[in-house]
Amino acid sequence: MASSHSSSPVPQSNSSDAFFKKEMDATKRFRPVQSLPDVCPKEPTGNPNNLCDSPSLVADQQRWTIYHSKVNLPAALNDPRLAKRESDFFTKTWGVDFVDTEVTPSFYLPQITKEHFALYQQEITPREKVHERCKNICTPKDTFDRTLLRTHDKSRTDLEQVPKIFMKPDFALEDSLTFNAVLPWSHFSTAGGKGNRDAASSRLLQEKLSHYLDIVEVNIAHQISLRSEAFFHAMTSQHELQDYLRKTSQAVKLLREKISKIDKVMCEGSLRVLRLSLTRNNCIKAYNKLKLMATVHQTQPTVQLLLSTSEYVGALDLIATTQEVLQQELQGIHSFRHLGSQLCELEKLIDKMMIAEFSTYARNDLNRPLEDDCQILEEERLVSLVFGLLKQRKLNFYEIYGDEMINTAKNIIKQCVVNTVSQIEEIDTEVVVKLADQMRMMNFPQWFDLLKNIFSKFTIFLKRIKATLNTIRSVVFLVLDKNQKTRDLEDTLQKNSAKESAVDTEVAYLTHEGMFISDAFSDGELQTGAADTASQRNTSPNSEPCSSDSVSEPECTTDSSSSKEHTSSSITPGGVEMMISDDMKLTDLELIRLANNIQELLYNASDICHDRSVKFLMARAKDGFLEKLNSNEFVTLSRLMEGFILDTEQICGRKSMSLRGALQSQANRFVNRFHEERKTKLSLLLDNERWKQAEVPAEFQDLVDSVSDGRISLPEKKTTATEERKPAEFLIVEGQKYATVGTVLLLIRIILEYCQCVDNIPSITTDMLTRLSDLLKYFNSRSCQLVLGAGALQVVGLKTITTKNLALSSRCLQLIVHYIPIIRAHFEARLQPKQFSMLRHFDHITKDYHDHIAEISAKLVAIMDSLFDKLLSKYEVKAPVPSACFRNICKQMAKMHEAIYDLLPEEQTQMLFLRINASYKLHLKRQLAHLNVVNDGGPLNGLVTSDVAFYTGNLQALKGLNNLDLNMAEIWEQKR
Repeated sequence: MASSHSSSPVPQSNSSDAFFKKEMDATKRFRPVQSLPDVCPKEPTGNPNNLCDSPSLVADQQRWTIYHSKVNLPAALNDPRLAKRESDFFTKTWGVDFVDTEVTPSFYLPQITKEHFALYQQEITPREKVHERCKNICTPKDTFDRTLLRTHDKSRTDLEQVPKIFMKPDFALEDSLTFNAVLPWSHFSTAGGKGNRDAASSRLLQEKLSHYLDIVEVNIAHQISLRSEAFFHAMTSQHELQDYLRKTSQAVKLLREKISKIDKVMCEGSLRVLRLSLTRNNCIKAYNKLKLMATVHQTQPTVQLLLSTSEYVGALDLIATTQEVLQQELQGIHSFRHLGSQLCELEKLIDKMMIAEFSTYARNDLNRPLEDDCQILEEERLVSLVFGLLKQRKLNFYEIYGDEMINTAKNIIKQCVVNTVSQIEEIDTEVVVKLADQMRMMNFPQWFDLLKNIFSKFTIFLKRIKATLNTIRSVVFLVLDKNQKTRDLEDTLQKNSAKESAVDTEVAYLTHEGMFISDAFSDGELQTGAADTASQRNTSPNSEPCSSDSVSEPECTTDSSSSKEHTSSSITPGGVEMMISDDMKLTDLELIRLANNIQELLYNASDICHDRSVKFLMARAKDGFLEKLNSNEFVTLSRLMEGFILDTEQICGRKSMSLRGALQSQANRFVNRFHEERKTKLSLLLDNERWKQAEVPAEFQDLVDSVSDGRISLPEKKTTATEERKPAEFLIVEGQKYATVGTVLLLIRIILEYCQCVDNIPSITTDMLTRLSDLLKYFNSRSCQLVLGAGALQVVGLKTITTKNLALSSRCLQLIVHYIPIIRAHFEARLQPKQFSMLRHFDHITKDYHDHIAEISAKLVAIMDSLFDKLLSKYEVKAPVPSACFRNICKQMAKMHEAIYDLLPEEQTQMLFLRINASYKLHLKRQLAHLNVVNDGGPLNGLVTSDVAFYTGNLQALKGLNNLDLNMAEIWEQKR
């Protein structure tokens, strides 16, 4: 297995992998390609350009090209043209181990065996047997085929001589182009000098055409000769075919005569009956269609008649039904081509009429005389309008009612003011033109009566609105309920149909005339139902049930078109019975939203009345009229407004805050003025108070007694009883005597006025509590300035502030402190739990008052303390006994007791003198220590003991102090 080096297909390269490398630029490296002397060279084709220009193995054996790939391996190894065999053909390039190396089979290629071709052999073997059998049966036709082929080739060669133009299917000499192509005019030219040549050309053309004709005739004759046997056979069988046709014609004629007789005897009558029945059915259809057209033709007059009686729902239902009939049953009727658009325009007109009618109804309903009658105006008309508006989806009709409510509320106030002003003679309407100015000229009783009249009118106004809106909402809820019932019915029908279909599927292929038995029963029921419907709806007495072909009988009348629209009767709260149709295409969400909007309209009515009332109040309050009202007048006004607010809340079911806010605003102004007036009054009383005990009139005692009964209220004045009763010296409060000044008596009355105002106007409780706290603090601080601070010396002109003034001030403060818990309980009962934190003001006030009372007591003690310091500092232990110092001290103690005993309770007097006595003992002890007098039983001790005994006896001789424990032993220094 060797070959020469010159014929090796392996390229020479310096590296072992040169076989796999590709040259980058072959055109530069390669020489022009020459022919390749192959083992099997190509045959020449006669074209020198097509000669093989492949490279030569001899010349180009050192270069490998793609042409080397076509030389197979045996040819390369066994080429006899090679000089010598190259034994190292494989080992030269591929290595020494190439020959003995076994190639490892690939894992991706399967091992092919004969079993893989078994299926193919099984399929192809029967086909091969059939093929061989067919070859043995068929005789060889080589001789005939050769003769026929030779003849065909000759004929084809002759026909090719005939120009192609004569073979075209659209060949016609009438065409000028075709004529010129077949007979050129140049052959018929008679120009001078060329006549002979043209004649020769004409003859040549004639001979050529004759030659073409002969060729065609010969080919036709040849074709006929080829099919002569079939031609003569056809001519022979033509006579037999004519005989067959003649017999067939006679048989057909006889058959037709028999069929004609059968038709006359058996079929003509039955077919005539069927034809008449079909004609009758068609006539009935035409009659019903004409009757339906007549009914539709009367739609517009009927609608006009319904509109004249405000039957908008009926008119709309009729229009909808007619539209449906025109679209389904009378579609394409030329005479009704414009009726649909006319009905649409009529429907739009009805929409405008309903809106205008509802606006007129709202105006008439709201502007009728406001009496106690709260009945609904023309409820049937209202219900009809609402149904019509709902049917047309005019869901914003309630806004029209809302606008009318605003205008009516304005007119109510205006009319009330005009009527009231016309009855007051003091107001000259010619001089004062504006109603607002005329209203401001009224006094409080007149204006209060006017406001009361307005509130009563508004109450009736709201009741009427509530009744009307309730009727409208009831209509909406009826439609909503109808929708719910319709859905429930549809669900029930679907469930029933599902059950029936489940039962029908159990019928197992039992047939009746080619269909299921269940279908036969269903068809029978449908035919019976259609016949019954037709018999009920036909007005002709001679009409009979139609056949199954008459499928439009249920569509004969206008009512039949709306047979799918079920209606139900519903009764409104006012007893009006209405028919609700199913064609109100309103969703539950839309109906619920509409009902909520109508309810909100009732709330808006309340707000409108409150807003107009607020404007009326503000118009009267421009000149400060409301702020100038006294307590009784403002309380009366407040009660009236509170009553109206409660009435509107009860009617409408929701609180309106505008009038309540205006009342609160006026109440705040009233509270400010109320508080400022009383604070100013208290300030004037304190500035003029001389701090002397005042007599207590009987009315103040009655006032205190009424508070003692557990209720804080101002009692009515009793003129007769007051004249008979004289003023008392003390104020009796729960069995205790209180010596007071006139300012405190009036302050108690003022405090009760605050409490009474809170009862009358609960909304100002917190403001009143704050103002009352401020008033009590003011009294405490101002009284402290005047008494303890000695401000009364400059303000009133007192010469000095006496102990009696101090004791009286303390007792007045104690009286106020006694009433603070009662006042606190009164306010606590009227506050909300979250407002209880405000009660801490009373705790602070109580503490301040107690501190003030303690300061007064300390002041009284301080007065005696300074006196003791002054007198005892000059005390000398000597005769006579009692000494002048002790006599002076006892005299001052007696004056102190006389000043305060009638003003303060006995317990407080004792406590006060105990404190004074302690001060006295302190100063005496200090003086005795200074004088070196001790308790040793000596003469000095005896003199001191005598003076102390005199002091003790005089002090215990005072009224109420006889049981006072003085403990005078504390004046002596204790021995250690």
